[in-house]
Parts: sequence; structure tokens; C-alpha cells
Amino acid sequence: MDILYVEAKNFEKNDFEKIALKKGEYEKCIFSKCNFNNSDISEIKFIDCKFTSCNLSMVKVNGTVFNSIIFNDCKMLGIRFENCNDFGLSFAFENCVLNHSSFFKKKIRKITFQYSKLIEVDFTECELTNAIFSDCDLSRAVFKNTNLEGVDFRTAYNFSIEPEINRIKKAKFSIYGLPGLLEKYNLEIEGR
Repeated sequence: MDILYVEAKNFEKNDFEKIALKKGEYEKCIFSKCNFNNSDISEIKFIDCKFTSCNLSMVKVNGTVFNSIIFNDCKMLGIRFENCNDFGLSFAFENCVLNHSSFFKKKIRKITFQYSKLIEVDFTECELTNAIFSDCDLSRAVFKNTNLEGVDFRTAYNFSIEPEINRIKKAKFSIYGLPGLLEKYNLEIEGR
């Protein structure tokens, strides 16, 4: 049986919740204003693709390949990224809502999150070396046994990170982020 291969195709306003995206390999494709809500994209390969203004909430990603993927202005609630295929895993997020998603034990070095909401996202045991959280809301995000070496948190906000249970060597924080590192001590920290 031949494996479906789609290259450089634009998908616009497709409703993949009603009609599933066919399993196969999608390379250099653009998905714009598509609805993947609660759909199953397991075992599909996405390479050098861009998702813009899509709803990917609660999508199933068992064995899904995400290689050099850009998500822009996407709603991505409750995605279990830990179920993705690790081979070539790399993506960037800009102006996305990833609340209640999980990256448990994922190796996503140098990943970029910009202007995104990551409320209650699970980064437990994740490898985030040299990642960037630029202007991101990390309210109640979980960092436990996480490698945060070299991570840039300078413009991130609402995070709580325990230095004792995470690796934070050479991570970057602004002075305004210090309360997020000292929260467990119940200190009162005042601005200048």
C-alpha cells in the first residue's frame, strides 16, 4: 500500500473534526484557520509545516512527527505532546494558547514560546535547555526535575520554579522574576 505524501499544499478552513486528515506525510504545507478540535492525527508526519489560526485543542498525537513546525495564533488546549514521536521533534509557538497541555519527559531543546499562554502546562522531567519563554504566562505551570539550563525567562511571568528540584544553571531571569524562584519560602518581596 502506498503511503500518502503531500508537499507544499495550503489547507484553509478545513474542518478535520468532521472529515479526518488522511494519514501520511505532509511536508512544507500550510494549515490556515483549520479545525482539528478533538481529532486524531496520530502517526501522521508533519515536516516544515506551519499552522496559523488553527484550533488543535484535545488533538491526539500518538506517534505524530512534528519536525520544524511553526504554530502561530493557535488554540492548543490539553495536548499530550509526550505521546509524539521523538524523532526530529522541533517546533516553535507564537501567540498560542497551550493551557493544560503536557510536555512530560520531552527533549525540546532550544524551543521558542513567544507571547503564549502556558497555564498549567506540565514540563515535568522535560529537557528544555536553551529554550526561550518570551512574554509568556506560565501560571501554575509545573517544573519538576526539569532541565532549565540556559533557559530565558526574562520576560516570562507568573512562573513558580523550585531551584532545588530543577537544573537552572545559566538560566536567565529578570529581577521581576525573582518572586517566582522564591515562592516556596513565603517571602514578601517588594519592588524598588
